[in-house]
Amino acid sequence: MQIDESLRQLSIADFDYPLPESRIARYPLAERDHSKLLTLIGGELGEHHFYDLPSLLPADALMVFNDTKVIHARLRFRKATGATVEVFCLEPYAMPVAQAFEQREHCTWLCLVGNNKRWKSETLEMPIPMPSASGATHYLRATRIEPQGDAWTVSFQWSGGMTFAEVIEQTGTMPLPPYLGREAEASDDSRYQTVYAHHEGSVAAPTAGLHFTPALLGRLRQQGTQTEYLTLHVGAGTFKPVSSDTVGGHEMHTEKVQATADNLRHLIDHFGLPVIAVGTTSVRTLESIYWFGTQLLHSSELTAMHVGQWEPYEGTDSLPTAREAYAAVLKWMEHRGTDRLEGETQLLIGPGYRYQIISGLVTNFHQPRSTLLLLLAALIGDRWRECYRYALDHQFRFLSYGDSCLFIP
Repeated sequence: MQIDESLRQLSIADFDYPLPESRIARYPLAERDHSKLLTLIGGELGEHHFYDLPSLLPADALMVFNDTKVIHARLRFRKATGATVEVFCLEPYAMPVAQAFEQREHCTWLCLVGNNKRWKSETLEMPIPMPSASGATHYLRATRIEPQGDAWTVSFQWSGGMTFAEVIEQTGTMPLPPYLGREAEASDDSRYQTVYAHHEGSVAAPTAGLHFTPALLGRLRQQGTQTEYLTLHVGAGTFKPVSSDTVGGHEMHTEKVQATADNLRHLIDHFGLPVIAVGTTSVRTLESIYWFGTQLLHSSELTAMHVGQWEPYEGTDSLPTAREAYAAVLKWMEHRGTDRLEGETQLLIGPGYRYQIISGLVTNFHQPRSTLLLLLAALIGDRWRECYRYALDHQFRFLSYGDSCLFIP
């Protein structure tokens, strides 16, 4: 079976565009749903506000959200010498995400380490600013174990009987994207988080969802728009531009995916009607579950979900329908006696990819030369250039805290 060479040989320079620093939104608007909304619906380009979204969706649409929650992933330890070492928690090491957050004494994480040369073999520590009943001060301690590529495994230990989720909530800070060029502020704790965030584990927000308010979600429900919530924990790799000359030279980052049997049943019941993904992470989750289903139809003996980045481009065999692939995943889950799917994906979506699940996409404006632009081009083709040019010419705000788009080809 052959990889689709046309995608692998695609020049990433074709997905570049000029983005002035002044067009990057450093802060969010005062009201989430007052952002601009660029639309490309049925080929027609338009401009609205995000609060207009309910009137722009197909009447029978199902919207799929990513309910991951951003953690306070940046931990800054100060040594006795005064030097600061930043430990950026990426993901738990050899332990499921939810289980790692429930640990009460120690756990090991894969971390990026800033000022790494200043960290010798000593254990770093910082006080946990959470009062205890006894008045005692409790500490979070970090021991560097071994390198893992560009990252390190770091062992954390703490006292006080708190969960690790509680510990980093108190000791860490929100990991804002580097292109914002500023430190996290108190307001970011709520604004760099969707109003429906639930499952802790991301080091970046699924930013398309930042525009939704409880009132707007209520309006969607009132008009009959159905909703579903899946989970993909966004990794730091989402900010990584493609540094190779061609797409084939880029290695996609791996991210954790979670879905329930009820999620899959609801989607199966809706297939044939429009599915609108909120954010590129929701797209990757929905499409990755499809490709895991195709794997299972060829081999039901698989023990875990892993979707490689080139999976859709291997082979020319006829593909199952969305309903058949999702039903295969459901059957596999039932056979294993679980109602929760937990896996990982490296799925790369680019020009030439044929979407199996989604009919449309709500998304923000993405960085030049990014895999997120490739994903968008797979949906609307070269018209992404026209849309981005329009947005730049009409004072749209870009990137995480910027304005939004609705694409329904």
